Amino acid sequence: MAEETQEDLNPVVNESAAVDDSADETPVAAAPADDAAGVSEPVTVSKSGLRGNRAQKIGVVASDKMQKTVVVRVDRLIKHPKYRRYVRRTSKFMAHDETGATIGDKVRIIETRPLSAHKRWRVVEIIQKAAK
Repeated sequence: MAEETQEDLNPVVNESAAVDDSADETPVAAAPADDAAGVSEPVTVSKSGLRGNRAQKIGVVASDKMQKTVVVRVDRLIKHPKYRRYVRRTSKFMAHDETGATIGDKVRIIETRPLSAHKRWRVVEIIQKAAK
């Protein structure tokens, strides 16, 4: 077991395998591994797992004065290190918006590739519309 190399422990993914759009999981051939039974099983990779788990945040739209861009205010509570009380911290994120969110809407944003100098988030859904 000690003489096995790192390549023997990690299965090699076949990159030439065709991806089927109709199925969520695509079996991918794996390199044979020597285990107790001597049987190797294919590794399955789900399509949602190809990108990894993207960060999601829920916040309130603070500004919608730009075209297809909103500023989302995300509040979080942290415990103060000295006083042990919860303190509210606010972060603002610029997010790409195709859904038409307006000021006061509660939205879910998801991490994405850089879209501009400041935009790295995208509005996925409007959770709650603002009261008129």
